[in-house]
Amino acid sequence: MPQVVRGKMASNDHFSVEYSGDPQPGDLIEIFRPAYQHWALYLGDGYVINVTPLEEGPAAPFTSAKSVFSRKAMAKMQLLKDVVGQDTFKINNKYDDKHTPLPVHEIVKRAEFLIGQEVSYDLLGNNCEHFVTLLRYGEGVSDQADRAISAISFVTAAASAFSLVGLFHNRSRQRDY
Repeated sequence: MPQVVRGKMASNDHFSVEYSGDPQPGDLIEIFRPAYQHWALYLGDGYVINVTPLEEGPAAPFTSAKSVFSRKAMAKMQLLKDVVGQDTFKINNKYDDKHTPLPVHEIVKRAEFLIGQEVSYDLLGNNCEHFVTLLRYGEGVSDQADRAISAISFVTAAASAFSLVGLFHNRSRQRDY
């Protein structure tokens, strides 16, 4: 299992991590924000590509729960240290057992094409994890979106069941009068 690391600034102003091994181009980077995980794809030389929400002004990082509800995003190349900030991250190519990664040169070429492009964003259907897995595998997948959809489906099914129970209960009470 990959080790979770905390980003920090070293005295020489380079980003350092507290584990052996560095991210390689094409690696998926999972960043642990306080309420959710943000995803980026490592490009090399300390840079990642990730999506940031488009707001009235310049693109901003996904640092608040409010920002994840944005409908549009910008694909940006940024230093990994800047994207991680004070949060923790790990290299997490967790889908490699189910999906074959594209060749690294193809992943990087696809990513470079998207830098600076506006992309649609949807928390459940087209989020930051979908974005980076689409680059790595040619298919966008997201466990966190699948879990959210499952939770929403469960709540909806439960609410429907309770509504039906209430409807049947009300109808049987009306017949009793």
